[in-house]
Amino acid sequence: MRKLHMLFFLSSLLLFGACKKDADDSPGTNTELDNQLESALNSISEGEGLDFFKFPDSDDYANIPQDPNNPITAEKVQLGKLLFHETALGINPEQAVGLKTYSCASCHFASAGFQAGRWQGVGEGGVGFGHNGEARERGSLYSGDQLDVQPLRTPSAMNTAFQEVMLWNGQFGATGVNEGTEYAWTIGTPIENNNLGFMGTEIQAIAGLKVHRMGIDDELLDNLGYRALFDAAFSDKTIETRYTRVTAGLAIAAYERTIMANQAPFQKWLKGEKSAMGASEKRGAVLFFTQAKCGNCHTGPALSETDFHALGMADLHSCPETVFQAGENSAANLGRAQFTGLDEDKYKFKTPQLYNLKDSKFFGHGSSIRSLKAVVEYYNDAVTEISIPAEQLAEDFVPLNLTSQDIEDITAFMAESLYDPNLARYQPESLPSGGCIPVSDPLSMTQLGCN
Repeated sequence: MRKLHMLFFLSSLLLFGACKKDADDSPGTNTELDNQLESALNSISEGEGLDFFKFPDSDDYANIPQDPNNPITAEKVQLGKLLFHETALGINPEQAVGLKTYSCASCHFASAGFQAGRWQGVGEGGVGFGHNGEARERGSLYSGDQLDVQPLRTPSAMNTAFQEVMLWNGQFGATGVNEGTEYAWTIGTPIENNNLGFMGTEIQAIAGLKVHRMGIDDELLDNLGYRALFDAAFSDKTIETRYTRVTAGLAIAAYERTIMANQAPFQKWLKGEKSAMGASEKRGAVLFFTQAKCGNCHTGPALSETDFHALGMADLHSCPETVFQAGENSAANLGRAQFTGLDEDKYKFKTPQLYNLKDSKFFGHGSSIRSLKAVVEYYNDAVTEISIPAEQLAEDFVPLNLTSQDIEDITAFMAESLYDPNLARYQPESLPSGGCIPVSDPLSMTQLGCN
């Protein structure tokens, strides 16, 4: 039904001349474009309209999607915000030199759109930070096998409230599309945490603390004052269950659910501020939700969905830069099939959220595409970077016949309209430990001005 609506709208655009390429780019002068964009959004949302794409305010907890078993509270969010950035959690390093030098934010920090700022995120074992994480490298005392890295590009920790399962293969989360995958929740692996029954954001946070060598100890609780914060956030828990990796993960998840790009120009436009977007961005948005077919998968507030698609993008080992623990035969290259074991899921990866991509230079699960414009061109050309079976390719991965101006306009929409310039509001001003945000190795502290 959605595709029929789309065809009808495309026909209407052609009849009425579509968008004028010489339209005034100044704010507040594009009523025709506003009308076209509103019609496109009504069509692709199957009549739900602009509200279908709006983020709630970050403190409007009642309207933020959440796990019913982990209701969001101000106390949890405050605790989670600190824990997410707290390098004092880094108590299980591979080497002593790495003790308390890393945090969740090491690979998910605000100024990079809660991504890593480089082609492969590096937690423990990395040194340096540079301007925006681009200069983080392997520490000289670490072998490549000792680094805390993943064989795929670091996904954003932003807008996760609208993603029911997490990671590129969707392995974290006990609900939604993961119902019926219990056979894959292997004991002794991080996926066993799905047995706790929580949704993806919660499971990823709980599992991630152990995977990324972090934990809760008495020094954190008593010397740094976190025990009182746990008491406030989890007064409903018994003393025996209150100060654990699970409760820490639940607090982090509650905080992550509040991280939304709700100050982006597109969000302002959706809420009535029509001058928030220029003409090029509006033309790009209309194309995004119509001819370019982006909105078929990139939908809802986060412009993402809980589905998986094969697009033939190259894997991380193909990067020209040095990568670690990623290879041609890595199971991670199989996408969703790495988790489900199903042939039909091979090479399919979860649809990512699309906000604040301007902060990154790396796109695709393998960091193979290096600009937003190149992403649009990739979809327009529909030529894969690697060879995968044709029957696995996404149905909509076909040439789009966009013009160069179309590509520029869609890029403008993605780069500017989907960019929230104030993500620093989600980062604490300081930490109880006095640690540096987001990493506290000596070189990074110098580069970040924390000394």
